[in-house]
Amino acid sequence: MNSRFPRLPSRRLLACALASCLAVAAPAVMAQSTSATIRGQITVDAAPASDAQITATNTATGLSRKVQAVNGTYNVGGLPPGTYRIDAVAGGQTTTKTVTLAVGQTATLNLSAGGVAETGPVADATTVDTVTVTGVALAEVKTSEIATYVSGKQIDMLPQNSRNFLSFVDLAPGMEFQQGADGSTRIRSGAGTPNGINVYIDGVGQKDYVLRGGISGQDSTSGNPFPQSAIGEYKIITQNYKAEYDQLNSAAIVATTRSGTNNFEGSFFWDRTSKDWRTRTVFEERLDTKAETGAEQYGATFGGPILRDTAHFFLAYEAKEFDRARSLTLGEGYTIDRLPAALQEEAGTGLFIAPFKEDLYFAKIDWLLGEDHYFEFTTKYRDESELTNLGNGPNLPSYATNKLNEETRVDLRYQFTHGAWLNDAHITYEDASFNPSPLNNGVAYNLINFNGSDVNARLITRSGAGSDFQEKGQKGWGFQDDLTYTGLTGHTMKMGVKFKDVDVSAIERQPYNPQFTYDVNGSLVQPIHVRFGSALPGVGDGSAESSNKQYGIYFQDDWEVNDHLILNLGLRYDYEKSPSYTNFVTPADVVDALRASTAINAPNSGVNINDYISTGNNRDSFKDAWQPRVGFSYDLNADQRHVIYGGAGRAYDRNLFDWLQLEVTKATFPATNVYFRRGDGTCPLATEPCVDWNPAFFDPATLAALASPDGGGREVFLLDNDLKVPYSDQFSLGMRNTVGEWLTDATISYVEGHDGFAWLLGNRRDDGTFFAPGFQWGSPFNQGLDGFSNLILGTNGLKTRTSSLYLKAEKPYTAESGWGVTIAYTFLHAEEMRESPEVFALDYPTLNQYGWNDAEVPDHRLVATGLYDGPWGVTLSGKITLSSKIPRYFVNCFDIDRPNNCFIDQYKPDGDFGYKQVDLAAQKDFDTGSGFKMWVRGDILNVFDWANYDGYDDFPGNFGSPANPNFGEPNSQVAFPTRTFKLSLGFNF
Repeated sequence: MNSRFPRLPSRRLLACALASCLAVAAPAVMAQSTSATIRGQITVDAAPASDAQITATNTATGLSRKVQAVNGTYNVGGLPPGTYRIDAVAGGQTTTKTVTLAVGQTATLNLSAGGVAETGPVADATTVDTVTVTGVALAEVKTSEIATYVSGKQIDMLPQNSRNFLSFVDLAPGMEFQQGADGSTRIRSGAGTPNGINVYIDGVGQKDYVLRGGISGQDSTSGNPFPQSAIGEYKIITQNYKAEYDQLNSAAIVATTRSGTNNFEGSFFWDRTSKDWRTRTVFEERLDTKAETGAEQYGATFGGPILRDTAHFFLAYEAKEFDRARSLTLGEGYTIDRLPAALQEEAGTGLFIAPFKEDLYFAKIDWLLGEDHYFEFTTKYRDESELTNLGNGPNLPSYATNKLNEETRVDLRYQFTHGAWLNDAHITYEDASFNPSPLNNGVAYNLINFNGSDVNARLITRSGAGSDFQEKGQKGWGFQDDLTYTGLTGHTMKMGVKFKDVDVSAIERQPYNPQFTYDVNGSLVQPIHVRFGSALPGVGDGSAESSNKQYGIYFQDDWEVNDHLILNLGLRYDYEKSPSYTNFVTPADVVDALRASTAINAPNSGVNINDYISTGNNRDSFKDAWQPRVGFSYDLNADQRHVIYGGAGRAYDRNLFDWLQLEVTKATFPATNVYFRRGDGTCPLATEPCVDWNPAFFDPATLAALASPDGGGREVFLLDNDLKVPYSDQFSLGMRNTVGEWLTDATISYVEGHDGFAWLLGNRRDDGTFFAPGFQWGSPFNQGLDGFSNLILGTNGLKTRTSSLYLKAEKPYTAESGWGVTIAYTFLHAEEMRESPEVFALDYPTLNQYGWNDAEVPDHRLVATGLYDGPWGVTLSGKITLSSKIPRYFVNCFDIDRPNNCFIDQYKPDGDFGYKQVDLAAQKDFDTGSGFKMWVRGDILNVFDWANYDGYDDFPGNFGSPANPNFGEPNSQVAFPTRTFKLSLGFNF
């Protein structure tokens, strides 16, 4: 038994450039993608102050930066987000302003000394007690980025179903936080895939190099990627990100973590939902039942000074655990009382519990030495265990999968500042693993209603040892360095290098345990078939690994041409070496079969086998990842009230190792099918040979002797020898306006995605064609290579295109006003070639034959939020989300001219909205007067109990048969909440 649960019923040139940059930028710090910059003009009696000195001091930690103005212009960079006192000394006079800087923000603050300063009354440097200090949250308007900020206040106070800080990305137009029926979450921007996202926490990308989802550990999990209580704030950049951002072709999410301060502070929280605190779904109402649901989340933080104004620490822990109800759904219309006695006993009532548990830890230490040297050390650990693959289908509890998800990340930073120079460096370490494995090992019992032609169809139930075993992950270290120079008037020049040495690995053994098949109409003790996997001696065991090297280099110049115009000019280059791809040698028996195939080599097959036969010397890593990124902003009146901005750029992502590894693992752990002679002496299938049954075959070692020693009959996966990398080209034009306390933004954009990865079917019929004569449907499965099975070919070529209109209005929350509002509207016209994020394209011989389809994103989406400091210490908040219907894919075998001439089609379900939800929350704070504050909070999700569906009946009916009356009707409401109450308690000190 294997479980953590109790048992249940051009490299040289790049290397030289890297070495040169490291030599120049020997000192090192916190990544500039998360640090803030404040800049502007300082004048004395309306003239530029040539001798001005500006000091920025963090009011919570004491961190201080000091610069000398050049011709009245100053630029203070490398500031962790927070509140700063800005002291400007010029002409013997001091002006002070207190401002709040957001993550990754470049804020403009013009200061005046002498006379009436725009920042308040002026005091002599010797009488600083008379200086008036005011607090101002600065808005960033003079940027070409399409960016949205999510503050700590919004993270803490807006209604939320789960403590996943990324659930607020939909405050940015064009962004969507998606949740699957299994509880898994992902982020999507426009028509781009979730894989194209990258999240930078304290400047370090959290990219998953192996699995889908963009963020490590988020492939298929109900867990959260990071403790929310450790996130200070973040911003979402949907387009026009600068050259420092790498490994993405969609949106960039830039987050900063919380730090300790000069005061000891801590917190504790606990929240809970339960079955009794929610209404029934539509389908529960019909069945007069209610599934067991609910969740508990709890955690704590603690931070404070190690040395006041010098060193601080911060710790955070969060846990999430719940039991999900799962119900058995037998196939072929069977009920539990018709099962064999042993299976009836295991099935019980047919209701099961699937537990989930997650622990998240975060620790951070910062250390300031003088004004020029700043160190940070952070580490995160994530541990998840989940029981999956039982119920909500035909699987009995013993057949379940135990899924483990673990991740460790460490980051050491050093920041050096000196005059106009700022240098940031990171040394990082990461170790992430994803391991679904059978809850029990042994053999499986698959019961089917055998139809005499297919042992993989008409399944009734499964019991015993499961088939899914995977162990996939990434492990390695990295170094990145960013150098900024502001000594040239009007220019902020930034350059950087990055190197990572990461081992990526995958073990995929399917099926891991022998899967025995029994016919419910025959013997229930003697199987008719078994499918089992086995390693190829001397060749491999279903595992693949690659010691990848990643290199990146960029240059960025933010040029303030004048008071009106800023130009952002950047160029980035990335390169990755993946030996498992470049050094792969196509097995000789596969090469012989490819060359001998008359069907595949026919002139009309469209397949050139030489494009996929690798000698170990004819593949190169992709070398063309040059990424120009340019932007501009034009301040019409030079007063930051009306700014026109835009940009164009290219961004490259990467090919996931989970795709590339199949070329190796499928070739070294083939599956074998064996049929057993029945009691009447006949074979189950007339077309397949069979052997006499022997109970010794229940021993996997004995069964393995039936496998082909050379792996004959296995599927063959081959990659294109000229594999490219997915990328996007992005264009935008917009305008920002400041109207009183309101900030508005309107943007039009166009994005094209290119070279998405896909697997094509390489099989061809005897005459070289893909389809039978006169047909445009019917893939030639089981017509692959002689001696093997199907031929699957990996290549690039999937495309997307998205035209968008983004409208945004925000009245930022301030303590003085006590309220804040955000409104984000998106219109999308998005098209894709293949249903995202599916990479298997086996229905047509080429990707172009898929044509253009509407992407599965809403045309219209509106998200609005509000915060209000009410009476009696109560904070009220709300969120409304409305979106139009999204198109759904289906195989149309109904509206056709003849049987088996189907085609891929789309439809939109009936209704005015695809999704609509209103959430409200109220939090009451109790101040004891001793610095200890208690609070209680209630969230009501989906206040109006609107039904949002995540599944529909996509079967229209078959040719010549009556139409399916339920086509397009909803059949699942699992992913989205009904009206649900969540209670939270906690305290802060």
